[in-house]
Amino acid sequence: MRIALLKLLVPILLIPSLAYNQSADPNPSIEKSIDSILGKMSLTEKIGQASQRGTSSRVKILPEELKQAVREGRVGSVLNVLDRNNVDELQRIAIKESPHGIPILFGRDVIHGYKTIFPIPLGQAATWNPGIVERGAAIAAEEASTNGIRWTFAPMLDISRDPRWGRIAESAGEDPYLASVLGRAYVKGFQGDDMSAPNKIAACAKHFVGYGAAEGGRDYNSVMLSENTLRDTYLKPFKAAIDAGIATVMTSFNDINGVPASGNKFILKTILRGEWNFKGFVVSDWNSITEMIAHGYCADAKEAAFRAANAGLDMEMTSTSYENNLRELIKEGRFTEAQLNDMVRNILRIKFKLGLFKSPYVDRSRDEKLLSKQHLADAKEAAVESMVLLKNKNDILPLSKNNKIDLIGPLANAPHEQMGTWIFDGKDADAITPLTSLQAALGKKLVFTPGLANSRDRRDTGFKEAIAAAMKADVILFFGGEESILSGEAHSRADISLPGAQEQLIKALKKTGRPIVLIILAGRPITLGNILDDVDAIVMGWHPGTMAGPAITDLLLGNASPSGRLPVTWPKAVGQIPIYYNHFNTGRPATAKTFVQLDSIPVGAWQSSLGNASHYLDLGFEPQYPFGYGLQYTSFDYSNIMVSNAVVSMNGSVEVSATISNSGKRAGTEIVQFYVQDLVGDVVRPVRELKGFKRITLEPGQKQEVKFSLTAADLSFHNQAMKEVTEPGKFKVWIGKNASEGLEAAFELK
Repeated sequence: MRIALLKLLVPILLIPSLAYNQSADPNPSIEKSIDSILGKMSLTEKIGQASQRGTSSRVKILPEELKQAVREGRVGSVLNVLDRNNVDELQRIAIKESPHGIPILFGRDVIHGYKTIFPIPLGQAATWNPGIVERGAAIAAEEASTNGIRWTFAPMLDISRDPRWGRIAESAGEDPYLASVLGRAYVKGFQGDDMSAPNKIAACAKHFVGYGAAEGGRDYNSVMLSENTLRDTYLKPFKAAIDAGIATVMTSFNDINGVPASGNKFILKTILRGEWNFKGFVVSDWNSITEMIAHGYCADAKEAAFRAANAGLDMEMTSTSYENNLRELIKEGRFTEAQLNDMVRNILRIKFKLGLFKSPYVDRSRDEKLLSKQHLADAKEAAVESMVLLKNKNDILPLSKNNKIDLIGPLANAPHEQMGTWIFDGKDADAITPLTSLQAALGKKLVFTPGLANSRDRRDTGFKEAIAAAMKADVILFFGGEESILSGEAHSRADISLPGAQEQLIKALKKTGRPIVLIILAGRPITLGNILDDVDAIVMGWHPGTMAGPAITDLLLGNASPSGRLPVTWPKAVGQIPIYYNHFNTGRPATAKTFVQLDSIPVGAWQSSLGNASHYLDLGFEPQYPFGYGLQYTSFDYSNIMVSNAVVSMNGSVEVSATISNSGKRAGTEIVQFYVQDLVGDVVRPVRELKGFKRITLEPGQKQEVKFSLTAADLSFHNQAMKEVTEPGKFKVWIGKNASEGLEAAFELK
C-alpha cells in the first residue's frame, strides 16, 4: 500500500452534521485532570489502563483473580460482566482500593438491542431511515446502561459487497453514502449530545478497516484493496462516525495488503490520528493483537505488542501481550513511556466524557425502561420499515382476512431465530413470533403445519401433513430462511440458498396449486433461482427482532405498507459475487443488446468473443434485485426531472428535482434515490454513486416535488496522486426508485 498523506479532506456532504463532536477540541479541564492523574500513576497502572479483561456473561461469582487485578490497577476495562452487584463490586474496588481510584469501563456487545431487540443492522439499513436507527441505538443505550454497561462495540461500519460473509448481517450494506448517514445516526443514538448522561453509552466504530472485503467472503480472511478504493469506499463511513464524535474505534481481524490492521501504522497513525485528528481511543478486536503471530507478521507476543502499540492501538481486548511485554519494551527503548502516556490519556479522556469519575456506579432507578411499551412499539416500527417486498404477483399481498391460511416453514414459530445474530441479552420469552400474531389476527382461519423442524432440517417427514393442510387453504405462508447462528461472525456460507429441505418443500407445495407467499428471515440475501418461479410473493424480513410477529402480521394483512429498500445488491447465484451497483464500467460494458445467453450459442459455433461485453453467459450481467429495490402496495410515478444549471462553477451548486406521484389506490412511503456518475476522471469512476435520498409519504393521487443539491465537494474522489480532488467535466444524474432505473439528466462542472 502506498503511504501518501492526504492533503485535502473534503467532508461527506448531504449528511446533517451533529452539533457536538466528542472527539474534537479536548476540554481543557478534562485534559488538566488527566495530566494530574498520569503524573501519579505507576508504570503498572498505566499498562493496566491499556488492558481489558473479560469473563463469561454467565459467570455469577467474580473470580478473585479479576478482583485482585482491579485492586492493583491492572485493568482499565472489563468485558461481559452484567450482574449489577458484580459491576458495582468491581467498580467499588477500583474506586476505593486501587492506587488512584480510576473507574472501570464496562463493555458489552450491544449490537441491535439489549432486551428490546431491533432488526439486525442490515435490516435497519433496509429502512433507509436514520431516525429509526438513531432511536434503536438510543433504546439499546438506555436499557444496557441500567446494568452498568457504558460501552458498546457498535456500530459496525464495514462496507460489505459479499453476502457469503456472515458479518454482512451486522453491516449497513454496500454503499458508503448510506452507511455514513446511518453511522452518524448510530453515534447520535448511543452517545447523544452528552455521553455523561446516565442513559448513554460510548459507541465503537468497527472494524477498522476493510473487513467487509475479506477474500471469498470468508471471515478473518485477507483483504487486498487499492488505496483509492480504501479511501473512496471503505473509509468513508468511519470518517463520518469520527466527525459525529464517536468515542472509540476497533481494529479489524484482517490484514490489509499484507499488514494486519492491529499493527497497521498507515490506517491508525497516518489516517486516523494524523489526517482525522481522532481523540478517542482504539481497542483491538478479541485477541487480534496476538493473532498477528498466526498472520505471520509477528514472531511472538512481545513482537505483537511492539507492533500494535507503536501503530497506535491503545487498549488490548482479552489477550495479554501489553501486560506481559510493554514494561520490557520500554526498558529496551523500543517503546517509550511517553507513548504509553498518550495511550492512557486517550482512554482516560473517554472515561471522563462518560462521567465515570463522578458517577461510577450502576443507576438502579430505570428498570421500568426495559422492554417498555414505547420501546416495543419502536422496535415494531423498525421491523415494519425494514421489510422489503421483492415480488408480488397478481397483487396477492396484502392478504384478505377472509382467506384460509396455511402457515408453513421452520421459522414461523422460532423466537430465538427471529432475533438474529449477536443477541446475548434478548430473551426468547419476550420475542413475539409470526405464529402468535397471525393466530391472534386470523383465529381459526389459520392452520400451522411447520413441515420442517428447523432451517437446516433435511427430512421430509413433515411434508405430508403440510401438503394436506395446504390443499384446504386459500394461501400458503411459508416462513423460510436461515437460523440466526448461520450468519454473524465466523458464519460465512459458500452456498447462500435456502438451507435444508426448504426448497424441496416449496416445490412440493407448488404442486397444490395454491399461491405461496415466501417470507424470508435471514441475515443475508438468499439466492432464489431454484424456487423464484414457484412462489407468488416474496417478503425479505431479515431477522426482525423481538417484534417480528406483530410487524409481519401488519404488513401481510395491509395494516402497514412495505417501504423497505435493499441496502445491498441481491445476486442471482453465488457465481456473480462480488456484485455491487457502484462498479466501474469496464472497456466493454454489458447491455441487453450485447448479452449472449449460453443456450443461444449454436453447437460447433466458430470461436469468437461473441457479445464482446463483460457478462456471464449463463447469468448475464444484472442481479436478481438491484441496490435500492423494493416494491409497494401502491405505485409511484416519476416525472419532470429538472437541473437548475446546465453548467456549474466549482464554487457553485446545482439543484436536481423531480415530481413524484402516488398513482395507486393506497397511501405509501417512497424512498426517492439520487445517483450521480462522473463520466471521465483521472481514475475511472463508478457507473453510479448514491448522493442522497428522501423518504416521502403520499396519499393516492398526491404528488410532491423532491429536490437534491450538489456542490463540487460532493463530487470529489482520490486521484492517482492520492489527493482528494473534484475535476471539471460532464456528469449524469438520476432520480429514481433504485440503482438500475430512474429519470436521467446531465450537467457540466467548469
